[in-house]
Formats: sequence, structure tokens, C-alpha cells
Amino acid sequence: MSQTVVLKVAMSCSGCSGAVKRVLDKTEGVESYDINMEEQKVTVKCNLQPEAVLQIVSKTGKKTSFFEDAATAAAPAAPAEPETKSTETETKLTEEVAAP
Repeated sequence: MSQTVVLKVAMSCSGCSGAVKRVLDKTEGVESYDINMEEQKVTVKCNLQPEAVLQIVSKTGKKTSFFEDAATAAAPAAPAEPETKSTETETKLTEEVAAP
């Protein structure tokens, strides 16, 4: 069964994206892929585990991780209140440090 894996890959030129393209072209189980240099995003439709795809693309030497938007969509939403409290605390600490 195929699945979609979305990776964030540090690519700054066509050589970078070419390296990713070459490694994906050689990989069995990869059905299709899309490389978006502007978003530094590689979307792979494959019959492989996400961790395997991450390791394969990492072999290019490019910094590679799971794309945060995809991870956020898969993860349950965190309660908003604790985030708000930490932001308020950070603001107070910043004001105290900045005060003469």
C-alpha cells in the first residue's frame, strides 16, 4: 500500500535537487515524487516506511527532516492555554531583563 512522505530538505541549487532526484530515481518502492526548492519540500509517494525514505534522502548529504506541517497535521492538537502562559512568562522575563 502506498503512502505519502513529506520531507524538509535543505536545497539551495539545482545540483541539490538533482542529488535528491537521482537517489529517489534509484530507490525501489518510490512511485512518484515532487521536489519544491522554494519550500525546501520533497513529497514522495512510495511503498516504504517514512523513516526509510528519510534515511535514503539523507544519504545525499543534505540536511533532511520530516516536514513540520505534515508532522503537525498527524499529531494531536496541543491545548492552547499552556502555550499562552509560556508566551506571557517570556514577555515578562524580556521586560525585566530590558528594564534599567
